[in-house]
Amino acid sequence: MAVRKLEHVGIMVSDIEKSIAFYTEVVGLKHLYTLPHSNGFILMAFLTGSDGEETEIELIQNYPGELAVEGRTHHTAFTVDDIEEEFARLSALPNVKMRDTEITTLPNGARYFFFEGPDGEFLEMFQPGKKQ
Repeated sequence: MAVRKLEHVGIMVSDIEKSIAFYTEVVGLKHLYTLPHSNGFILMAFLTGSDGEETEIELIQNYPGELAVEGRTHHTAFTVDDIEEEFARLSALPNVKMRDTEITTLPNGARYFFFEGPDGEFLEMFQPGKKQ
């Protein structure tokens, strides 16, 4: 058995509409659809990047349990072409809390920084470096 791809990352949120707006307007994802779970309580929204529908983010509202400070995932990373442009853009937005004051560069040339989503979840903008 082989894994073909990363299907999606589920992120627990407190307000799905607020989170959809953040992930589309601030992060730049495309909202695909929202649907209720078959249990009638949980609401799910699926979003993807500009490269198509290969990997998705699933926003989950009304899941039983408290949200952890960092959400239910440690972080979700998004590939970008120009990390400096994204750092400047997000730093200038009043509704975005930056976790990093500068861009980190790894030994292979990859560069990244962290910021927070509406529920305090850690998000990362990532510009890949050379493959090792």
